[in-house]
Amino acid sequence: MRLANPNAEGMSPETRVENEVAMISLAAAALKSFQPSVVPSGWIIQQLMRGKSMDESFGSMTLEQKKVVLSQKAALLKALQDYQLPDSITGYGGVTYDEGGRMISAAMTSVGAGPWPTYESSFKSRLEVALRRADANPYIQGSHANGIRERLDNFVEHGLPSQFQFLQAQDKSIVYADFTTNNLLFGPASLRITALIDYDFSCITHHSYEFLRSFDGAGGQFRGWSGDETSEQAVLRNAKLHGFPSPLPLTTGVDWEVAKAWEDELERQCVKRPRTIEGIDKVTDVDTVLRTILPWRVSNSDILRLQSEKVIMQYKEENEQQLIGLLERLGF
Repeated sequence: MRLANPNAEGMSPETRVENEVAMISLAAAALKSFQPSVVPSGWIIQQLMRGKSMDESFGSMTLEQKKVVLSQKAALLKALQDYQLPDSITGYGGVTYDEGGRMISAAMTSVGAGPWPTYESSFKSRLEVALRRADANPYIQGSHANGIRERLDNFVEHGLPSQFQFLQAQDKSIVYADFTTNNLLFGPASLRITALIDYDFSCITHHSYEFLRSFDGAGGQFRGWSGDETSEQAVLRNAKLHGFPSPLPLTTGVDWEVAKAWEDELERQCVKRPRTIEGIDKVTDVDTVLRTILPWRVSNSDILRLQSEKVIMQYKEENEQQLIGLLERLGF
């Protein structure tokens, strides 16, 4: 029996359970060809899925073993992207059920807002929610004094259309949004993925969003501008957009062999990915603004309890400098 934690920070409870049930149902249908089944079925009483957490073993695997796993991950992602959603799901956000049992669009549970008619409008709403939360944060509200808040308002109101105008067709798909090794179970002997678990952050949105939220540590998230274009993450972003260099960089912060193997597998299986999604770099910059408005280091209660006031204020100042750089890059 799986029970939702009512105190989970940042999660909206109104349709949280319904969203997870509906997303599991959609994912089970999208991935039904995988044998054995990798998605737990059922409602609150769920099928027990066997296997060991991949998070415990992936780092110690050989590159060839990792390639076996990455091939399966790419196949899972491809199936989620290609699945034909029910016509009753018309918006971007979460899902729930109507009185007739149809799946319909609902609020995005990790935001508590939505559904939205477009991908762009989903970001605008989320930026507005983040700004309201930042206003209520005792550390971040000081941004009013140096004009950052007014610049953010101006960007939200006038800057978003240009960031989305080059994005490919505004289609939507199942987005798992937490595609990491700790949400995969596998058989250590066979290296076969046996389960894709925990659908709390899953939603219906543009397929580009999966790369903004998933794959950290095994292939790397696709991240926006950071202010340091010589950083490893900036080089990795460029490689995902334009092709990996040969030979691969000799750095320690990015596992370049795994990142290249992941990219090769996505290409081999014709998965939509950053290199094939025109305009994703612009959208990712918007997502970086969203993340930077309300950074977890100055908003997460567990983190705040462990930090001194001096450290928290240092985080706040670093965050403000990141925001200023982002806004200048975006012309605001």
